[in-house]
Amino acid sequence: MLDQRKKTDYVSWVALVTLLLFAIEISFFRPGVLFSLSISVCLIYVGRKKWHRRKGKWLFWLGCIMLAIHVLTMMAARFVMVALLGYALWQLFQSKRHPTVIRPTMAENSYGGEEIVRRQPLFQNVWVGRQATPERVYEWNDVNIQTGIGDTVIDVSYTVLPKGEAVIIVRGLIGNIRILVPYEIETRLVHSAIFGVASLFGKEQEKMFNETLIYQTSSYDQAEQKLKIVTSMIIGNVEVTRV
Repeated sequence: MLDQRKKTDYVSWVALVTLLLFAIEISFFRPGVLFSLSISVCLIYVGRKKWHRRKGKWLFWLGCIMLAIHVLTMMAARFVMVALLGYALWQLFQSKRHPTVIRPTMAENSYGGEEIVRRQPLFQNVWVGRQATPERVYEWNDVNIQTGIGDTVIDVSYTVLPKGEAVIIVRGLIGNIRILVPYEIETRLVHSAIFGVASLFGKEQEKMFNETLIYQTSSYDQAEQKLKIVTSMIIGNVEVTRV
């Protein structure tokens, strides 16, 4: 991962180049763009002032559309979009090489005489990156996260699940989810995806398209110790396998 100093330097260079491109475009290529931007801002301002009238709503949205068109056609805006995409791809590449390893901790607090224990979650919500449980013994906490782009790997064989039903909930945009489960743990999988493949212990359904699947082992309902997995992706695969 890029450290904080490198991130700051990257943002500074992007901002500097963006301002330079903006100045060059206005000075040499599109000197009238400032006038067009001013018209768009005025329409938005007037429309917001008269929002209670139909004419005000029309002026507001017309100004927004004009402003978006003017901004998106500028070299500076396109440079920012390319820079953001490059940063996201770089973060994803780095996370593939060095996944985040989770080391949970606990903090104790007292509220009104009652002791409250705050437990550190196994995972955090991330926009871009790969997360994985450590390859050593760790303390179990139920998982409930949202992810953007990247893979999530959860190895349950390195922990001890509590009696009853343990829960894993992962919602993401693009990526793969891989969960490794010991043989003695009964498991239920509820998976929803726009496009992808789901696999529970070798049972696969190919070419999912805007579907929801529910799989479970035969003794799940009667088991005293079991694992419920709820996942949803726009594009991606989920694999639950025995270890």
